[in-house]
Amino acid sequence: MPNPKRKFSKSRRDKRRTHYKAEAPGLTTCKTTGAVHLPHRAYTVDGNLYYNGKLLVEKTSVA
Repeated sequence: MPNPKRKFSKSRRDKRRTHYKAEAPGLTTCKTTGAVHLPHRAYTVDGNLYYNGKLLVEKTSVA
């Protein structure tokens, strides 16, 4: 495999890596429940599972 002829300096390496930043995820608010969640993901509210504002799985009480 090819190897570099010379060592890359730390500043040169870090200049290349400056574009990779941690970004805050874009959150959405459900119109039905008012819960804040990631878009296109299922989310829970009080034990119930919702997706796209619709109830998917209802919480069952264990007695």
